[in-house]
Amino acid sequence: MNNKKILVCDDDPGILEMLELILEEEGYEVVLEDKSVNALKKIKAEAPGLVLLDIWMPVISGDQVLRAMKADGMPMPVLMYSASTDGKAIANAAGADEFLAKPFDIDVLLNSVSRLLER
Repeated sequence: MNNKKILVCDDDPGILEMLELILEEEGYEVVLEDKSVNALKKIKAEAPGLVLLDIWMPVISGDQVLRAMKADGMPMPVLMYSASTDGKAIANAAGADEFLAKPFDIDVLLNSVSRLLER
């Protein structure tokens, strides 16, 4: 597991681009995945120190991806985010390490990322 590598899975190119810019500026290596159906394979191949996962994505939702990660024994922490009002409950039920409501504050995001990577 690479503690400087973060995999971001989101179907929104604007969110991916924003997160990539913010995280790279902080010195992290960022891997992007815009299709949740490819997320598990990409996570296995990249072995990131942290996964950022949107909850609402087409085909496979973020909570389904997280459940599959847990079933597969993938140890890395997962920060889930969503604009949905029930996002926190969904993230908690799936076993996310942390949840952020969109739109999120950049400093709050970076604090969460730093905390999760230091575990």
